[in-house]
Amino acid sequence: MSDIDTLETDARTRIAAAETLADLESLRVEFLGKQGSVSALLKTLGGMSAEERQSEGPKIHALRAGVSDALSGRKAALEARALEAQLASETLDLTLPAPEAPRGSVHPVSQVMDELAEIFADLGFAVATGPEIEDDWHNFTALNMSETHPARAMHDTFYFPDVDAEGRRMLLRTHTSPVQIRSMVAQGAPIRIIAPGRVYRSDSDATHTPMFHQVEGLVIDKGIHLGHLKWTLETFLKAFFERDDIVLRLRPSYFPFTEPSVEVDVGWQDVNGRRVLGGDGDAPGHGWMELLGSGMVNARVLEFAGLDPAEWQGFAFGIGVDRLAMLKYGMDDLRAFFDGDQRWLAHYGFSPFDQPTLSAGVGART
Repeated sequence: MSDIDTLETDARTRIAAAETLADLESLRVEFLGKQGSVSALLKTLGGMSAEERQSEGPKIHALRAGVSDALSGRKAALEARALEAQLASETLDLTLPAPEAPRGSVHPVSQVMDELAEIFADLGFAVATGPEIEDDWHNFTALNMSETHPARAMHDTFYFPDVDAEGRRMLLRTHTSPVQIRSMVAQGAPIRIIAPGRVYRSDSDATHTPMFHQVEGLVIDKGIHLGHLKWTLETFLKAFFERDDIVLRLRPSYFPFTEPSVEVDVGWQDVNGRRVLGGDGDAPGHGWMELLGSGMVNARVLEFAGLDPAEWQGFAFGIGVDRLAMLKYGMDDLRAFFDGDQRWLAHYGFSPFDQPTLSAGVGART
């Protein structure tokens, strides 16, 4: 037997006997490393004559390929054995009981968003969304806010320091009203939508945070008047608070994007020291609470959206989602909504199975 045959037999025997990947790596270095025995044979080819290279070269290359294949095969076998042992040791007992209380809960804001979508879907409203990073035109100009309007002030609005590629001044939207403009431009009329989402203003106390949630509604059609607005809001609030004694009071107000504009007050009564919505605010022991702003869409806003105000009319309203949650579920500090306190979330959070439905009620709790 030649030296090449002897070396190959020895290599294959020792490789087959290797029990660990570390032993196998040592054998690879011993045979195929820079100073390995097979590599040393390859280096001798340079000193051979042409006839010798033609005779010995194929044998040496075959030796190198055989040893390499043996190493690869043994490595695959060892890795498969290790994986099998790992899988056998890492068992999972699927018969273990589930935790007594489910972990995690649905945030009250998310729950209220779902409730709003359910109620307004029954009234024929679709849900519309838009970007939270807005341009000055959609957020202010198209809503009939002049350059000197206080809402544009730096202390109220989070502006970006630079303009975008089109030269527009960008900001974090201060309300979801830009969604109304975008929807009217894209869809035309008639239209009936709600626009829930996050908005941003520079304000922070027990009832205000720099980031909060709003839902705004928009109806554009022919022959729309304030009576439609009042009926829609009354129907919505009765369904949301699950009370038939919700009483509304409309007061004249001013918003640049509606004309006429009305503030909506809701009657409340004192129940164990807590203001609970319901009942006539003029009755003894009752009062009125300002809840939302609304009005008929200003003709200039319709024109900005490409609609003819002589043909189309509509109403719009806006209300804070966080405030709705506070009123319905008895929370007294808006900042707690965003603290991430697990105790607060466990107390006020909802089960994922508490899906609001108009037939079963929207106030389901765990």
